[in-house]
Amino acid sequence: MLNSAVIWKNLNAPRRLFLLAGPCVIENEILCHTVAASLVKTCKQLGIYYVFKASFDKANRTSGKAFRGPGIADGLKVLANIRAKFGVPVVTDIHTEEQARLAGEVADILQIPAFLCRQTDLIGAAVATGKIVNIKKGQFLSPPEMGRVAEKARLAGGKKILLTERGTTFGYNNLVADMRSIPVMKSFGFPVVFDATHSVQQPGGGGDKTTGQREFAPVLAKAALAVGANGLFIETHPKPDEAMSDGPNMIPLGEMAMVLRSLVKIYKATK
Repeated sequence: MLNSAVIWKNLNAPRRLFLLAGPCVIENEILCHTVAASLVKTCKQLGIYYVFKASFDKANRTSGKAFRGPGIADGLKVLANIRAKFGVPVVTDIHTEEQARLAGEVADILQIPAFLCRQTDLIGAAVATGKIVNIKKGQFLSPPEMGRVAEKARLAGGKKILLTERGTTFGYNNLVADMRSIPVMKSFGFPVVFDATHSVQQPGGGGDKTTGQREFAPVLAKAALAVGANGLFIETHPKPDEAMSDGPNMIPLGEMAMVLRSLVKIYKATK
Protein backbone atom coordinates (compact mmCIF):
# COMPACT_ATOMS: atom_id res chain seq x y z
CA MET A 1 0.00 0.00 0.00
CA LEU A 2 1.49 3.30 -1.08
CA ASN A 3 0.40 6.17 1.08
CA SER A 4 2.48 8.57 3.09
CA ALA A 5 1.50 7.16 6.49
CA VAL A 6 2.37 3.57 5.55
CA ILE A 7 5.62 4.57 3.87
CA TRP A 8 6.61 6.68 6.89
CA LYS A 9 5.86 3.75 9.21
CA ASN A 10 8.18 1.52 7.17
CA LEU A 11 10.94 4.12 7.19
CA ASN A 12 10.69 4.15 10.98
CA ALA A 13 10.54 0.39 11.50
CA PRO A 14 13.16 -0.18 14.23
CA ARG A 15 14.51 -3.49 12.95
CA ARG A 16 14.21 -3.06 9.19
CA LEU A 17 16.80 -1.37 7.02
CA PHE A 18 15.48 0.94 4.33
CA LEU A 19 17.17 1.82 1.06
CA LEU A 20 16.79 4.75 -1.34
CA ALA A 21 18.49 3.60 -4.53
CA GLY A 22 18.54 3.89 -8.28
CA PRO A 23 20.42 5.62 -11.08
CA CYS A 24 21.66 9.17 -10.54
CA VAL A 25 19.55 10.58 -13.36
CA ILE A 26 16.72 9.29 -15.54
CA GLU A 27 18.61 8.47 -18.73
CA ASN A 28 15.69 6.55 -20.21
CA GLU A 29 12.77 4.45 -19.00
CA ILE A 30 14.41 1.12 -19.85
CA LEU A 31 17.32 1.87 -17.51
CA CYS A 32 14.97 2.76 -14.67
CA HIS A 33 12.93 -0.41 -15.14
CA THR A 34 16.08 -2.54 -15.24
CA VAL A 35 17.40 -1.07 -12.00
CA ALA A 36 14.03 -1.15 -10.23
CA ALA A 37 13.35 -4.77 -11.18
CA SER A 38 16.73 -5.90 -9.87
CA LEU A 39 16.57 -3.99 -6.60
CA VAL A 40 12.96 -4.91 -5.88
CA LYS A 41 13.90 -8.58 -6.13
CA THR A 42 17.07 -8.24 -4.03
CA CYS A 43 15.47 -6.11 -1.33
CA LYS A 44 12.51 -8.48 -1.02
CA GLN A 45 14.90 -11.40 -0.50
CA LEU A 46 16.89 -9.49 2.13
CA GLY A 47 13.96 -7.90 3.95
CA ILE A 48 14.97 -4.33 3.03
CA TYR A 49 12.31 -1.66 2.57
CA TYR A 50 13.02 -0.26 -0.90
CA VAL A 51 12.39 3.20 -2.37
CA PHE A 52 13.29 3.82 -6.03
CA LYS A 53 15.42 6.92 -6.65
CA ALA A 54 16.16 8.83 -9.85
CA SER A 55 16.37 12.53 -10.75
CA PHE A 56 14.43 14.19 -13.57
CA ASP A 57 16.89 17.09 -13.51
CA LYS A 58 20.44 17.41 -12.23
CA ALA A 59 20.64 21.18 -11.86
CA ASN A 60 24.11 21.36 -10.30
CA ARG A 61 26.29 19.58 -12.86
CA THR A 62 29.94 20.64 -12.96
CA SER A 63 29.70 21.65 -16.62
CA GLY A 64 26.92 23.55 -18.33
CA LYS A 65 27.26 21.08 -21.22
CA ALA A 66 26.58 18.00 -19.07
CA PHE A 67 23.41 15.92 -19.39
CA ARG A 68 20.80 17.03 -16.86
CA GLY A 69 17.92 14.63 -17.45
CA PRO A 70 14.63 14.50 -19.36
CA GLY A 71 13.01 17.38 -17.49
CA ILE A 72 10.16 17.37 -15.03
CA ALA A 73 7.24 16.41 -17.31
CA ASP A 74 8.84 13.37 -18.93
CA GLY A 75 10.74 12.47 -15.78
CA LEU A 76 7.65 12.34 -13.59
CA LYS A 77 5.95 10.08 -16.14
CA VAL A 78 8.82 7.61 -15.79
CA LEU A 79 8.67 7.76 -11.99
CA ALA A 80 4.89 7.26 -12.03
CA ASN A 81 5.31 4.20 -14.24
CA ILE A 82 7.95 2.72 -11.94
CA ARG A 83 5.71 3.34 -8.94
CA ALA A 84 2.73 1.69 -10.60
CA LYS A 85 4.54 -1.29 -12.12
CA PHE A 86 6.65 -2.29 -9.13
CA GLY A 87 4.50 -1.03 -6.25
CA VAL A 88 7.37 0.82 -4.60
CA PRO A 89 7.62 4.42 -3.37
CA VAL A 90 9.73 6.83 -5.40
CA VAL A 91 12.01 9.71 -4.40
CA THR A 92 13.34 12.48 -6.61
CA ASP A 93 15.21 15.78 -6.30
CA ILE A 94 13.49 19.15 -6.47
CA HIS A 95 15.14 22.54 -6.97
CA THR A 96 12.30 25.09 -6.97
CA GLU A 97 8.99 25.64 -5.23
CA GLU A 98 7.10 24.93 -8.46
CA GLN A 99 8.96 21.65 -8.88
CA ALA A 100 7.95 20.74 -5.32
CA ARG A 101 4.29 21.22 -6.19
CA LEU A 102 4.48 19.22 -9.43
CA ALA A 103 6.71 16.42 -8.12
CA GLY A 104 4.54 16.16 -5.02
CA GLU A 105 1.71 14.90 -7.24
CA VAL A 106 3.79 11.81 -8.17
CA ALA A 107 6.71 11.22 -5.81
CA ASP A 108 6.33 9.84 -2.30
CA ILE A 109 9.49 11.51 -1.03
CA LEU A 110 10.78 14.90 -2.16
CA GLN A 111 14.51 15.36 -1.83
CA ILE A 112 16.20 18.68 -1.12
CA PRO A 113 19.70 18.59 -2.72
CA ALA A 114 22.66 19.31 -0.46
CA PHE A 115 23.49 22.65 -2.10
CA LEU A 116 19.91 23.84 -1.44
CA CYS A 117 19.45 22.57 2.12
CA ARG A 118 19.27 26.07 3.62
CA GLN A 119 16.67 27.40 1.16
CA THR A 120 13.82 28.20 3.53
CA ASP A 121 11.15 28.68 0.86
CA LEU A 122 12.06 25.42 -0.89
CA ILE A 123 11.84 23.48 2.37
CA GLY A 124 8.49 25.10 3.11
CA ALA A 125 7.14 24.27 -0.34
CA ALA A 126 8.24 20.64 -0.04
CA VAL A 127 6.67 20.27 3.40
CA ALA A 128 3.44 21.90 2.16
CA THR A 129 2.87 19.01 -0.27
CA GLY A 130 2.30 16.70 2.69
CA LYS A 131 4.86 14.26 1.31
CA ILE A 132 7.91 12.92 3.16
CA VAL A 133 10.86 15.26 2.70
CA ASN A 134 14.49 14.12 2.62
CA ILE A 135 16.95 16.96 3.26
CA LYS A 136 20.57 16.28 2.36
CA LYS A 137 23.20 17.95 4.52
CA GLY A 138 25.22 20.52 2.61
CA GLN A 139 28.90 19.77 2.10
CA PHE A 140 29.51 23.18 3.67
CA LEU A 141 27.67 22.48 6.95
CA SER A 142 28.78 20.87 10.19
CA PRO A 143 26.45 18.20 11.59
CA PRO A 144 25.12 20.48 14.40
CA GLU A 145 24.17 23.12 11.84
CA MET A 146 21.67 20.69 10.34
CA GLY A 147 19.69 21.24 13.52
CA ARG A 148 18.71 24.67 12.17
CA VAL A 149 17.64 23.08 8.91
CA ALA A 150 15.51 20.52 10.75
CA GLU A 151 13.99 23.37 12.75
CA LYS A 152 12.99 25.15 9.52
CA ALA A 153 11.17 22.02 8.40
CA ARG A 154 9.38 21.76 11.74
CA LEU A 155 8.35 25.42 11.69
CA ALA A 156 6.90 24.88 8.22
CA GLY A 157 4.76 22.07 9.64
CA GLY A 158 6.97 19.16 8.66
CA LYS A 159 6.68 15.98 10.68
CA LYS A 160 7.79 13.36 8.13
CA ILE A 161 11.41 14.41 7.60
CA LEU A 162 14.57 12.47 6.74
CA LEU A 163 18.06 13.93 7.15
CA THR A 164 20.89 12.67 4.95
CA GLU A 165 24.63 12.76 5.54
CA ARG A 166 26.62 12.95 2.29
CA GLY A 167 30.10 14.06 3.27
CA THR A 168 31.77 17.39 4.05
CA THR A 169 34.15 19.40 1.88
CA PHE A 170 37.74 18.55 2.78
CA GLY A 171 40.16 20.67 0.81
CA TYR A 172 39.89 20.78 -2.96
CA ASN A 173 38.07 18.02 -4.90
CA ASN A 174 37.53 15.84 -1.88
CA LEU A 175 34.92 14.99 0.74
CA VAL A 176 35.20 13.31 4.11
CA ALA A 177 32.38 11.45 5.86
CA ASP A 178 32.37 12.24 9.58
CA MET A 179 30.58 9.38 11.31
CA ARG A 180 29.89 11.59 14.31
CA SER A 181 27.27 13.27 12.16
CA ILE A 182 24.97 10.22 12.34
CA PRO A 183 24.27 10.36 16.11
CA VAL A 184 24.39 14.17 16.06
CA MET A 185 21.66 14.41 13.43
CA LYS A 186 19.62 11.60 15.01
CA SER A 187 19.40 13.78 18.10
CA PHE A 188 17.20 16.19 16.10
CA GLY A 189 14.40 13.64 16.23
CA PHE A 190 14.27 12.40 12.63
CA PRO A 191 15.57 9.26 10.89
CA VAL A 192 19.06 9.68 9.41
CA VAL A 193 20.12 8.36 6.03
CA PHE A 194 23.70 7.86 4.89
CA ASP A 195 24.45 8.64 1.25
CA ALA A 196 27.21 6.16 0.50
CA THR A 197 27.84 7.07 -3.12
CA HIS A 198 27.89 10.87 -3.01
CA SER A 199 30.17 10.67 0.02
CA VAL A 200 32.88 9.20 -2.19
CA GLN A 201 32.61 11.92 -4.83
CA GLN A 202 35.61 14.01 -5.81
CA PRO A 203 33.77 17.19 -6.85
CA GLY A 204 35.24 18.74 -9.97
CA GLY A 205 38.09 16.25 -9.76
CA GLY A 206 37.93 15.57 -13.49
CA GLY A 207 38.17 19.19 -14.57
CA ASP A 208 34.80 19.56 -16.30
CA LYS A 209 33.24 16.71 -14.36
CA THR A 210 33.11 15.13 -10.93
CA THR A 211 35.03 11.93 -10.30
CA GLY A 212 34.78 9.47 -7.41
CA GLN A 213 36.01 6.34 -5.66
CA ARG A 214 33.13 3.87 -5.81
CA GLU A 215 35.21 1.15 -4.16
CA PHE A 216 34.87 2.97 -0.84
CA ALA A 217 31.07 3.37 -0.93
CA PRO A 218 30.38 -0.03 0.71
CA VAL A 219 33.08 0.67 3.31
CA LEU A 220 31.49 3.94 4.39
CA ALA A 221 28.00 2.41 4.30
CA LYS A 222 29.10 -0.28 6.75
CA ALA A 223 30.58 2.33 9.08
CA ALA A 224 27.42 4.43 8.97
CA LEU A 225 25.19 1.49 9.86
CA ALA A 226 27.53 0.50 12.67
CA VAL A 227 27.09 3.93 14.30
CA GLY A 228 23.32 3.99 13.94
CA ALA A 229 22.18 5.18 10.49
CA ASN A 230 18.52 4.28 9.92
CA GLY A 231 18.78 3.88 6.18
CA LEU A 232 21.03 4.14 3.15
CA PHE A 233 21.06 6.11 -0.08
CA ILE A 234 22.98 4.41 -2.89
CA GLU A 235 23.17 5.21 -6.58
CA THR A 236 23.65 2.28 -8.94
CA HIS A 237 23.81 1.60 -12.67
CA PRO A 238 24.28 -1.54 -14.83
CA LYS A 239 27.33 0.09 -16.45
CA PRO A 240 28.51 2.97 -14.24
CA ASP A 241 31.41 3.84 -16.53
CA GLU A 242 28.89 4.58 -19.27
CA ALA A 243 26.46 6.49 -17.01
CA MET A 244 25.50 10.04 -17.97
CA SER A 245 25.95 11.39 -14.43
CA ASP A 246 28.02 10.42 -11.38
CA GLY A 247 29.29 7.17 -12.86
CA PRO A 248 32.61 7.09 -10.95
CA ASN A 249 30.90 6.84 -7.57
CA MET A 250 27.96 4.57 -8.46
CA ILE A 251 28.02 0.89 -7.49
CA PRO A 252 27.56 -1.53 -10.43
CA LEU A 253 24.06 -3.00 -10.34
CA GLY A 254 25.49 -6.52 -10.63
CA GLU A 255 27.31 -6.03 -7.31
CA MET A 256 24.38 -4.63 -5.36
CA ALA A 257 23.03 -7.96 -4.07
CA MET A 258 26.40 -8.88 -2.57
CA VAL A 259 26.90 -5.40 -1.11
CA LEU A 260 23.40 -5.25 0.40
CA ARG A 261 23.74 -8.73 1.87
CA SER A 262 26.78 -7.63 3.87
CA LEU A 263 25.12 -4.38 4.89
CA VAL A 264 22.03 -6.13 6.23
CA LYS A 265 24.22 -8.30 8.44
CA ILE A 266 25.82 -5.24 10.00
CA TYR A 267 22.47 -3.49 10.42
CA LYS A 268 20.98 -6.51 12.20
CA ALA A 269 24.04 -6.86 14.41
CA THR A 270 23.47 -3.35 15.77
CA LYS A 271 19.90 -4.10 16.86
